[in-house]
Amino acid sequence: MSTIFTKIIEGEIPSYKIAEDDNFLAFLDAMPLVKGHTLVIPKTETDFIFDLDNEDFKNLWGFAQKVAKKLQKSYPEKRIAVAVIGLEVPHAHIHLIPIDKTEDMNFKNARLKFSDEEYSEIQNSIINS
Repeated sequence: MSTIFTKIIEGEIPSYKIAEDDNFLAFLDAMPLVKGHTLVIPKTETDFIFDLDNEDFKNLWGFAQKVAKKLQKSYPEKRIAVAVIGLEVPHAHIHLIPIDKTEDMNFKNARLKFSDEEYSEIQNSIINS
């Protein structure tokens, strides 16, 4: 059974992509904690991030670093926080979250919802930064 992330990779579910290569994908979280909250995933469906082979693990973090630098350019007044929780979707993923304070990345906080137009504006701002 495919995860929701695999369906995003395969184009079955639309997403707001930030970056992509042959092995990894970064896209805006559909239920973000803050504006710019981005998920970075391997295209190979693997449940636990530590089950990735060494090379894929290193490359995933290298890809996430490139995405984080784009976020930093788009949100220069914020820090880009990193979280790996692993409970929401059984597909390894890294959260990149622009924050002002630690509480901004509390996963108990209410999630935001943006219009398609707002998501597109956020996406374009990050891609073009």
